[in-house]
Amino acid sequence: MKLGFIGLGIMGRPMAKNLLKAGEELLVADLNKEAVADVVAAGAKEATYAEIGEQCERIIIMVPSGAISKSILFGEGGVASTIKEGAVVCDMSSVTPVESQECYEGLKKLGVGFVDAPVSGGEPGAIAGSLAIMAGGDQEDFDAMQKYFDILGNSALLIGPSGSGSVTKLANQIIVNNNIAVVSEAFVLATKAGADPEKVYHAIRGGLAGSAVLDAKIPMIIERNFKPGGPIRINHKDIKNVVNTAHAIDVPIPYTAQLYEILQTLKIHGHMGDDHGGIVQYFEKLADVEVKKVD
Repeated sequence: MKLGFIGLGIMGRPMAKNLLKAGEELLVADLNKEAVADVVAAGAKEATYAEIGEQCERIIIMVPSGAISKSILFGEGGVASTIKEGAVVCDMSSVTPVESQECYEGLKKLGVGFVDAPVSGGEPGAIAGSLAIMAGGDQEDFDAMQKYFDILGNSALLIGPSGSGSVTKLANQIIVNNNIAVVSEAFVLATKAGADPEKVYHAIRGGLAGSAVLDAKIPMIIERNFKPGGPIRINHKDIKNVVNTAHAIDVPIPYTAQLYEILQTLKIHGHMGDDHGGIVQYFEKLADVEVKKVD
């Protein structure tokens, strides 16, 4: 069975390569021709959206936004223009629940299944094939994608109906990004007070303050390594989705609303390409101090 994979960015490229390593026959598409060439060199075949729709029974999309997903599916020459009844599309992008539901409904009219299955784990998880996959949709469509989820991640769970995976990813992003912000604030305080941030990290990581975020981000921060695994621009988009979704259903989100303004500030100052550990730079600017390894 041929598998289509659309979107070969920071996450998509290593995911596609893991599918190839597992022996899957892959047709790929991306606007970045260098990324396409790299994955083709690993064994994939380049194809248009329409060719992927025509030839593939299972299709994965991994792109920056819901608007792009919808364009790939329903735009002129898109996947839906040629897709066959019985196929299943899985959007692993981080989008809003409404956008996922719109894709679900549009494809269902064609007799095609749709699963929203965003992921957590960043570039390291994509490379290692250890992503956490949170899905929404129909059980039969989730089951059809399970073999691919097993290659791409170490856990995949169907949360509920269409949009449920996207809702879960929004909740995930609230927790992850606010955690990074709080950790950043704490380490700026410790550094400004004269403590060695690396020693502070080792002192607290084994207690209740310990977390996956602490372990992933503080070593990067003190080395001033903001090479993106999860860039601020993607998290900025995700938190904007959180704010819009929460407002639409009358859920106050005071912490996350403030976080969005922090990300807006980082956008203005040119940090959108930094890893989201770079959120620390907002707090550093306020305190006029830099969290870094002590010589």
